[in-house]
Amino acid sequence: MGAPLADTAHFDQLHARSADPWGVHTRWYERRKRDLLLAALSRPRYAQGFEPGCSVGGNTVALAARCDRLIASDASAAALERAAATLSGASHVALRHWRFPQHWPEAPSDLIVVAELAYYLPPADFAHFLAQVPGHLQRGGHLAMCHWRAPVADAPAHGDGVHAQARDTLALDHVGGWCDEDMRIDVWQNGGGTSVAEAGGAQERLARAAEGAT
Repeated sequence: MGAPLADTAHFDQLHARSADPWGVHTRWYERRKRDLLLAALSRPRYAQGFEPGCSVGGNTVALAARCDRLIASDASAAALERAAATLSGASHVALRHWRFPQHWPEAPSDLIVVAELAYYLPPADFAHFLAQVPGHLQRGGHLAMCHWRAPVADAPAHGDGVHAQARDTLALDHVGGWCDEDMRIDVWQNGGGTSVAEAGGAQERLARAAEGAT
């Protein structure tokens, strides 16, 4: 059994020993995962994003480029200190010292990103998170989850397991994702919305082209 997220001292110790415990700024796996996660988000921009478990801000920087406002939180004060340095000058990003899933932004978000976090949650907390999502995700908004598929030594759950539980529990539309030997990404939508092609007018252009060919 690994250290649950409630054990914030464990994560403070990790960040005290290393400026980047998971190599989010340097490892190819992390950079590739980030690119795949961003590609799985079908909207070019979001009004408000929420990223719990932001750690030192590796994903936060990338998400900030897609969000008008971004709220990123972590239970580790040491992690947030590093994230603040990484995000200096990004005035539209708010960092919060919050436990998750006990704390959420006041207003619903149109993007929630849970990356490499869910398998650290005790089972009751993860179930609570899944129950809370619909009330904190705007109509047409996206929930993205991304996790490593191999066992994590200090985590009580498994990446495939938390994604399977989310798929079985969430009353949201599954709209995309990615899965390979290393990682699993899933994106859900809270009703409404259009595909990337529809949003870009591709269907209308194809219809006009078909009319011109007849």
